[in-house]
Amino acid sequence: MSTVAPPRPKPARLSPADVVRVGGSGLRSRPMRVFLSALGIAIGIAAMIGVVGISTSSSEELNRKLNALGTNLLTVSPGQSFGGGNAHLPQEAVEMVGAIGPVESVSAIGKTEAKVYRNDHVPQEQTGGIGVYAARIDLPATVGAEIVDGQWLNDASARYPAVVLGPEAAKQLAVHTSGPDTQVWLGGRWFTVVGILAPTGLAPELDSGALVGWPAAEQELGFDGYATTVYTRAEQSAVADVQAVLGATANPEDPSSVEVSRPSDALAAKEATDDTLSGLLLGLGGVALLVGGVGVANTMVISVLERRAEIGLRRSLGATRGQIRTQFLCESLLLSALGGVGGVLLGIGVTAGYATYQGWPTVVPAWAMAGGVGATLVIGGLAGIYPAVRAARLPPTEALAAA
Repeated sequence: MSTVAPPRPKPARLSPADVVRVGGSGLRSRPMRVFLSALGIAIGIAAMIGVVGISTSSSEELNRKLNALGTNLLTVSPGQSFGGGNAHLPQEAVEMVGAIGPVESVSAIGKTEAKVYRNDHVPQEQTGGIGVYAARIDLPATVGAEIVDGQWLNDASARYPAVVLGPEAAKQLAVHTSGPDTQVWLGGRWFTVVGILAPTGLAPELDSGALVGWPAAEQELGFDGYATTVYTRAEQSAVADVQAVLGATANPEDPSSVEVSRPSDALAAKEATDDTLSGLLLGLGGVALLVGGVGVANTMVISVLERRAEIGLRRSLGATRGQIRTQFLCESLLLSALGGVGGVLLGIGVTAGYATYQGWPTVVPAWAMAGGVGATLVIGGLAGIYPAVRAARLPPTEALAAA
């Protein structure tokens, strides 16, 4: 009489919630090891998020600054003449540039040979790098300069010994306020400080300059009347066209000796340099993330060795190799995800702190945060594959005997 063997019981299915719960219990049993492994992942992700966030915040600040200052400012300055000497712009350069159709406004400064000191007792060789410029009274409107103290030169003060200091010049001269009682020794006589400028993003030469009226410079300082920098605001849609004809218009007799530039391009070039450095730092963050992944793999391998008794017992009770493999792979993913989320939060905090310190808007792209968490899951999956497979291949009897 033949006997039919009873059907083997099917192993119980684990729901996704059960898998997460079982994987989480393994992590809770070793909190310090889990913390240190997750910290390695978090440092790598925080470095990458911080680099991307700071770079994006810097770009946003640049865009905000350019929107406020405008990208339609062009400058004209004399270069070298054909014979190699210093050229100069014609005295009619400002008027000729202003006659270009799309030009909205034009102004100029002229470098003088005068020196400026806090008082008449300072040795003449200590110039401090402060340039003295003759300035037209319409200069602030063209370059977007603002006065933080006092007032700008007007038709009256431009004819008398009055000076407006850039912020760096005021700092070097220890001048903190303007007024009738504040004077500096300029060109061998006293000039009254009537105003102090705010930093001028598109005309940095003004920040370290002392600006006097055009008529006063000619009368008091021996200024020759030639402009050394002409500032031009053009219609936004015609900037390229104006830039193309600006040199020939400013100096028709020798256009090749004229240098035309767009100050906003220099800021954009600086941003491009910062992007190169950001790429390098991202690479370093990637190395840190890889090291963190190695730490996760090491933690999971040790966990398999330490928990052979648990693996053998579960296999004896009917757990399949796939369930064991899924459990340890889930632990690895949870460990990496813990480090990834912590790293994203830390990176956002670093970005916010640095941006606030610099006075920038805080911007962390959503793709960077999602990419950071996604990268940790990939690292966790790769780091957990070998330990999970090794745990699943342990025979129940061997695992229990080794324990």
